Amino acid sequence: MRQLGWLRSTGVIAIAALLAACGGGSGTDAASGTASGSTEPKKVAVGVIPIIDVAPLYLGVQKGFFSKRGLEVTPKPAQGGAAIVPAVLAGEDQFGFSNVVSLLTAREKGVPLVTVAAGASSTGDPAKDVNAVLVGKGSTLQSAKDLAGKKVAINSLNNIGDTTIKTAVEKAGGDPNAVKFVEMPFPDMPAQLASGKIDAAWESEPFRSAILAQGGRILFDNLTETYPKLQIATYFTSEQLKAKDPKLVDDFIAAMNESLEYATAHPDEARAVLGTYTKITPEIAAAVVLPAWPTQLDEQSATTVGAAAKKYGTLKSDPDVAGLYGLGS
Repeated sequence: MRQLGWLRSTGVIAIAALLAACGGGSGTDAASGTASGSTEPKKVAVGVIPIIDVAPLYLGVQKGFFSKRGLEVTPKPAQGGAAIVPAVLAGEDQFGFSNVVSLLTAREKGVPLVTVAAGASSTGDPAKDVNAVLVGKGSTLQSAKDLAGKKVAINSLNNIGDTTIKTAVEKAGGDPNAVKFVEMPFPDMPAQLASGKIDAAWESEPFRSAILAQGGRILFDNLTETYPKLQIATYFTSEQLKAKDPKLVDDFIAAMNESLEYATAHPDEARAVLGTYTKITPEIAAAVVLPAWPTQLDEQSATTVGAAAKKYGTLKSDPDVAGLYGLGS
């Protein structure tokens, strides 16, 4: 993933380097501009990053899960939340995809966003997760504790990567403030690790598998060290759209949940759809670790990672999980 500012959607697992929206007024369809009650499908734009995590959305469009609910969904690829969030707030995109720490940071800054559907989660298996902290061939590092004083590559500073790595380092008895984080795109990390310019890398698929193929190894899984099956990212919308068109939001949630369930039950089809929106080859798609795609929003996961983000300085106050998840509304 590229360097995208304070609202980057990092999840853990971006491949942007491998690789358009409407408002509305009363009496008309907010998304399509057709008369209310019309049988015309509602045009819905969803801001996404072209990464493995969003495969269920593309698969759901392909399978007709959205169209059967009257939604004409168009995924809009973007580099990250720095482009997606403003588009959702302006009504150009009706929904967007972002990691939880970025969304909590947005809420802290007063941005009226609310999460509506699950996006992607850790598999819960430290040996086979969607991303991990890896070291190169010949590294003498043995645990998270050993990262004190070492250079660790992450794709975005002050976000979900360093938050969860610091959690793991402290849990292992090390000094989280002694880790020297270096920001770089995921695709650049394997070569930098192999050359010794960095000591470890928080890497996502397909680059996680590439490092392992070069003789590297997993040092630890920062996701499971933070929360057993950490929910990395979710789909979100604006508070305005949720209040103005609750049926649209409910239809999107239902279709998205069906898409997540289908992708989980049909991983081969999820792998096959990757080639329609990324440059991942069929051979690589067949080998990468897929994230978990639960349908439930995990507020406890967000609370845990949000508390860690506050502890290590990414958030200045308690995470607004209730606001982000619309609890009590």
